Amino acid sequence: MAEEKRRFPTEVVDLPSKGILYPKDSPLAGGTIEIKYMTAKEEDILTSRNLIQKGVVLDKLLESVIVDEKVSLNDLLLGDKNAIMIATRVLGYGKDYTVQLTDPSTGDKQEETFDLTEIDDKKINTKLFKDGKNEFDYTLPASKTKITFRLLTHKEEKEIEAELKALRKFQKDSGITSEITTRLKKAILSVNGDDSIKRINEFVDTELLSRDSLAFREYLREITPDVDMSFTFVSEQTGEDTDMDIPLDVEFFWPAGRR
Repeated sequence: MAEEKRRFPTEVVDLPSKGILYPKDSPLAGGTIEIKYMTAKEEDILTSRNLIQKGVVLDKLLESVIVDEKVSLNDLLLGDKNAIMIATRVLGYGKDYTVQLTDPSTGDKQEETFDLTEIDDKKINTKLFKDGKNEFDYTLPASKTKITFRLLTHKEEKEIEAELKALRKFQKDSGITSEITTRLKKAILSVNGDDSIKRINEFVDTELLSRDSLAFREYLREITPDVDMSFTFVSEQTGEDTDMDIPLDVEFFWPAGRR
């Protein structure tokens, strides 16, 4: 299958993580990944109503363009996955991405065009990374509780989505989503040295102070390798500035004229 994919033009994509956090025997440890150009086959994937309804269309697309069969999508850090998505879009339909965004100040739609080749990786301190190990230490500033945690991969993100979907059935009347606590439970590996799931869940549900939760989530954002999708949206009607992220969804892969 890999040789079949190499019959098409391919490109090597630099991963924002530089491969440091993957096990040394992982095909991702080199910090790059080879992907092939999109073809009509990938367009079939993008237009599959069945895949779209199941919420797996982007997964199937990336699996189709990644050349190395030893690479598992589940192992990819989310920032690395985002980098592959952007490279796939550029190779498939070019660098210009035009999208309709909602103006926060008026609620009206406003068209924006982005040059995807100008998107850079976030600047992060790789000295905090342990070679071959996705594990970090952090002391919560208010309670002084010591936690170890990991950066989430595609696998954990899918697990979070499934758990939140199940929780919504029971919480639809309360209006509470439990998204923050669900994500924290997936990220935290131990609390003061106790790595039992029971202890982690108990800590997040009943002991984690809001100021500690906020500080930890901000620290997570700071050290997470990713592409920088942020930009300043300027309202054409009011002139107001709003910080936003360029949206990455199924429509991201379709040029404006094809939607």
